[in-house]
Amino acid sequence: MIIVTGGAGFIGSNLVAALEDRGITNLVVCDTLGSDDKWRNISKRELRDVVHPDQLMNYLNAHAGEVQAIFHMGAISATTERDADAITQNNFTATRLLWKWCAAHNVRLIYASSAATYGDGDAGFVDNDAPEFLAKLRPLNPYGWSKHLFDRRTARIVRDGSEPTPPQWAGLKFFNVYGPNEYHKGEQMSVVCKLYPQVMAGASARLFKSANPNYGDGGQIRDFIYVDDCVSVMMWLYDNPGINGLFNVGTGKARSFKDLAEAVFAAADKKPKIQYIDMPQELQAKYQYYTQADMTKLRAAGYDKPFTDLEEGVRRYVQDFMSKSDQYR
Repeated sequence: MIIVTGGAGFIGSNLVAALEDRGITNLVVCDTLGSDDKWRNISKRELRDVVHPDQLMNYLNAHAGEVQAIFHMGAISATTERDADAITQNNFTATRLLWKWCAAHNVRLIYASSAATYGDGDAGFVDNDAPEFLAKLRPLNPYGWSKHLFDRRTARIVRDGSEPTPPQWAGLKFFNVYGPNEYHKGEQMSVVCKLYPQVMAGASARLFKSANPNYGDGGQIRDFIYVDDCVSVMMWLYDNPGINGLFNVGTGKARSFKDLAEAVFAAADKKPKIQYIDMPQELQAKYQYYTQADMTKLRAAGYDKPFTDLEEGVRRYVQDFMSKSDQYR
C-alpha cells in the first residue's frame, strides 16, 4: 500500500496518476475534498481508500503491516496564510508524527518541503541539509518557516542520531510548479493558469512592474518547473530506496515572467499583448526578484533525466489540458 497525503491536491494528484500508471492498485489518498471541484483531481483514479486527515493516524495504525511508503504532499500551502498556529499544526507537528510513525514501522517517507524556505535568496539556493547551513535561511512567511522548521529538525535528527529515521527519507524543495489539476488553488494557482483565461479572452496579460533597477518590468525571474518533472523525481526516489536527503526540485534554469507570458500566448496561438501594472506596496518589501534551484545535489545522487523547457511545458499544459473541455489529468 502507498499513501499520498494531499493526494487530491495539485502535485499529489499528479503523483497518484503516475503511481496508477505503474500498475499500483493499493493507492490511498489522504485529503480534504471540500465542496468545490477538487474531487475531480482524483475522479479518474482507482483508489483503495480516501482518508480524511483527521483519521490518518488511526488508519495507519490499523494498516501498519501493509504500508510500504508515504508521499507526504499534504500541507497548508498558501504563502498568504497568516494563522501561524494552524500552519504549525499542519505543516510541522503533523509531519513530525508521520516521521516518527514511519521510523517505528519501517515505512519510507518522501515529503514536500518548499523553495519558500530560502526566503529572499540572500543565502543562495543550495540544498545543503547541514544544520549549520539551514540555520542561515530566513523564510519570509509562516508557510516557508513551517517547512523550514521541519527540514531543520530532520537535519538535526539525521546528524545527531537522536531519533530513529525512516528506512528512506527525502525532503523535496519544490520551486515554482505549474501544470494540470491546480485549478482549485485560487490565488495560489500558477501564473500560467491565471494568464490563460485572460489570453483566450483577448485581454492583455497583466504582469508586475519592477521596483528593482536590476530587473526590467516583467524581468523578475523564477525557476518554473512543470509538474510532470516533479512527479518524475518522486518516482525516481521511489525506484531508488537508498537515496536520502533534502533536494531541490527545479529546472536549474530561471526564466522571466515575460518569457512565461509569451509562452502562454504562443501555446494559445495568440499575438503577445502584455500590460505592466504597479506592484502592491505590501508586496514590495518581501518580493523575490530571483529564484533558481541549484540542481547539483540531485544530479550527483543519480537523477539524470532532462527537465522540461518552459515553452514545451507551457505548450503541454495549454494544449493538452487547459484548452480541453476536460482539463483534468
